[in-house]
Amino acid sequence: MSASPPLSLAREDAPTAETVRAIADGLDAYNAAFGAGANWTPRFLVGRDSAGVVQSGVKYITAMEWLFVNWLWVAAPYRGLGEGSRLLQGAEAEARSHGCRGAYLDTFSFQAAPFYHKHSYSEFGRIADFPLGFDRIWLMKLFS
Repeated sequence: MSASPPLSLAREDAPTAETVRAIADGLDAYNAAFGAGANWTPRFLVGRDSAGVVQSGVKYITAMEWLFVNWLWVAAPYRGLGEGSRLLQGAEAEARSHGCRGAYLDTFSFQAAPFYHKHSYSEFGRIADFPLGFDRIWLMKLFS
């Protein structure tokens, strides 16, 4: 069998939905061969104030028996009031209902590592000076 010719590579800053779908579907199909639950569809919990303005949110994925917390944000006036905890606990509850065994995420040293430690996450990786003067930190938690 002869090798396929090299592909033509092109940078696409705004690929079409069809292009993104082709890549995602290809990766999902490959991953499915290694275990069930390879659906990487993002889910969101959103916190809005009484005027309907978004003041917090978490973007997460439940795939391959794990919760991945992609984003978690709370607007400054609502920080320290338990909103971040409510978001994280909500994502974890849904993950548990889907049979997830644990959760993982990454953050920066100038962001929320102490918050995640408070919620029983432990560090499993770190890159120093990412960005310069700060660290990028990976954390995980096993559900009981």
